[in-house]
Amino acid sequence: MNQDQIKEKLLQLDSKVEDFSVILSGKASKKVDGLYYPDSREIIIHNKNFTDENQLIYTAIHEFAHHIHHTKSAVPVSSRAHTNRFWDIFHRLLFLAEEKGLYLNVFKQDTRFIELTGKIKSKYLAANGTLMKELGGLLEQAHALCDELNLCYDDYVDRELLLHRTTARLLMKISAMNINPKIGYENMKTVATIRDEAARERAEAAFEEGKTPDMVKAEFSPRNKSDNALSSLMEERDRIERSIDALTKKLAKIERRISEMKYEAPPRSKK
Repeated sequence: MNQDQIKEKLLQLDSKVEDFSVILSGKASKKVDGLYYPDSREIIIHNKNFTDENQLIYTAIHEFAHHIHHTKSAVPVSSRAHTNRFWDIFHRLLFLAEEKGLYLNVFKQDTRFIELTGKIKSKYLAANGTLMKELGGLLEQAHALCDELNLCYDDYVDRELLLHRTTARLLMKISAMNINPKIGYENMKTVATIRDEAARERAEAAFEEGKTPDMVKAEFSPRNKSDNALSSLMEERDRIERSIDALTKKLAKIERRISEMKYEAPPRSKK
């Protein structure tokens, strides 16, 4: 697979992006499989790191996600490369690549992974979710007993259970909301923090459908929503400004090089 073929596959995942380059380094690297340079819009892939094209395209999609994140995000882009927003973009690209047959998910093909995944989800993640939900119910009973006896519930949680009161409140909320324990305790916590009941139900359903925690958080967190017209215009303006800035820097480098070449050129001989 050459550079043009890789770029063509990436554009099948998102064609409405600023132009970018894919460069195969022809080298192996012990540090990274690929890099993305936002200023030059270049995706570098150390293709000698790979023995099959499936893993190479996985790395290409990862770096393409960085390109999308950098060029489509509102300013300022976080200094952290791997934010929740990045993982949301990356995971959505991977799912789409699987659907289009551009990438093969080995985790769903290898029987050893399939068996191991089923065991982890059923015996541990779901079982832990059930236990924590039941714990929340017991804490509700303790709260009611404290109210009956005019005792401080936080004191009971802090000193008798040695449990942080914030954790105790969240467990009680999970129990009261009757969140499905099959999605696992960590995902149950995410769902419990969503105030709107309808949105909470959609988030729980998203986990059940197989969406990743980053995808769910990006979709349902109020901080990540930017669907109004003003926000869209501001994001478009910021993208244009970044493009102008990148081109201005490139033009300055070219002009500087032209000046250096003029200075280095030997004087013309007089006839």
